[in-house]
Amino acid sequence: MIDIKLLREDPERVRASQRARGEDEGIVDAIVAAEQNRRSSLTEFEQLRAEQKSMGKQVAQAQGEEKQALLARTKELAARVKTLQADAETAGQQFDTLLRQVGNVIEDGVPAGGEDDYTVLETVGTPPEFDFEPRDHLTLGEGLGAIDMARGAKVSGARFYFLTGVGARLELALLNMGMAQAVEHGFTPMITPTLVKTEVMAGAGFIDKHAEEVYRVEADDLFLTGTSEVALAGYHADEILDLSEGPKRYAGWSACYRREAGSYGKDTRGIIRVHQFHKVEMFTYCRVEDAAAEHQRLLGWEKEMLAKIEVPYRVIDTAAGDLGGPAARKYDSEAWVPTQGRYRELTSTSNCTTYQARRLGIRERDPQGGGTRTVATLNGTLATTRWLVAILENHQQADGSVVVPQALRPYLGLEVLKPG
Repeated sequence: MIDIKLLREDPERVRASQRARGEDEGIVDAIVAAEQNRRSSLTEFEQLRAEQKSMGKQVAQAQGEEKQALLARTKELAARVKTLQADAETAGQQFDTLLRQVGNVIEDGVPAGGEDDYTVLETVGTPPEFDFEPRDHLTLGEGLGAIDMARGAKVSGARFYFLTGVGARLELALLNMGMAQAVEHGFTPMITPTLVKTEVMAGAGFIDKHAEEVYRVEADDLFLTGTSEVALAGYHADEILDLSEGPKRYAGWSACYRREAGSYGKDTRGIIRVHQFHKVEMFTYCRVEDAAAEHQRLLGWEKEMLAKIEVPYRVIDTAAGDLGGPAARKYDSEAWVPTQGRYRELTSTSNCTTYQARRLGIRERDPQGGGTRTVATLNGTLATTRWLVAILENHQQADGSVVVPQALRPYLGLEVLKPG
C-alpha cells in the first residue's frame, strides 16, 4: 500500500497519480477523513480505558455505598469501553480498506492515460520480410509436432495446450537459457510454490481489484499464482533484510495460472493468451534510493535475453492507467509478430517501490540509524511460453522449418526445427 505519511504531507501528488491512472482522486479526502475518525475513536477509547483502570483502584479502596456507586459506574464504563473499542476497530478497518484501494503513486514522467497511451522508448531490429506467405505460430507448431491445442482442449478446456516433442524441448531450452543468464548476473535461482496464502496474494497486490483474474482453491483458502513474483514477494515477509552489500536478487521458475477473465474472444488461436504457462521471473529487494537504477538494470537484462532470440522488438513506457496497482512504473518489451503485423508483449519489468514490502512487513536497518524502514521491490520477466510465438514466426522458412537462434542452440541441441 502507499505510504500514509506521503498522503498526509503531499495529498496533491497522490491525487495527481490517481488522475493519471484514471481513478477516483476523491478517495484521498476519504482516506484523510477515515484516518481522523480512526484516531479520534482510538483516543476516546484509550482515555476511557485509562479511566476504567483508575476506577478499579478506587473500588478496591472504597467501602459501603461509595463502593456500590463506584461498581455501578465501573459497569457502565466497561460497556462503554467495549463499544468504543469496537468503534475504533471498525474505523481502523475502514481506513485500511480505503488505503488498499489506492494504487502505487506513479513516478514522474509516466504517461497518463490508458492502454493505448504508452510512449515508445526504443525500437530494436527490423521486421523480417518473407518471399513467401508466412505461417502463424500455431500452423508452424502443428507442422513441427510442437503444439497440440486440440488435445489440450480435450483434456482441460479452452486456452489449454500440450507442448510436444521439439515444442517442449524449445520451451525448456528457452527457460534454461533465461535461468543461466540470471545466475550469471548474480541472481539466486528459485523453484517457487504456485499456491500461496491469501495474505501473500493480497500483500503482493494481486487481489485488490482483479480477484476475478485469479484462480482460487476455496477448500484450502489458497490462490494459484499468475507469476512467481507473488511467492518471491512473500519469501521475506515480516523480515528485516541486510542490504548493506547491495540488492537481494532472485530468479523464480514456476508454472503460472491466469483465468484471463474478460478476454473472451481475444487471442483464441494458439498460445498467446492461455490459462497456464511457464516463466522465469527476476525479483529484487533493494533500498528505496536504488530502485530506479535497479529498474533500468532489470530492463537491460530483459533486452539481453531478447537479443539472444534475435527478434525485432520495442520498449514502451506503460501508461498509468495500464499499470497494475503495485507498480509505480512499468516498461514492456514487445516483439514483432509477423502474421499479426504488430508488436506483442513478451516481457515487462515493474518498479513497485515500497508498495508490496509495506504490506508484507519487509524492512531493512535504516542506514542513517534510528530503526528500520521499508525496502523496495521490483520484478521483470526473462522468458515465458509466449516467447515461442515470436521465435517460431520470425525465424520460419518457406518449407515450414524454423531456424533456431544461435544462443539457444547449446540448450536445445538443434540448429533447425524441421516439419514432420
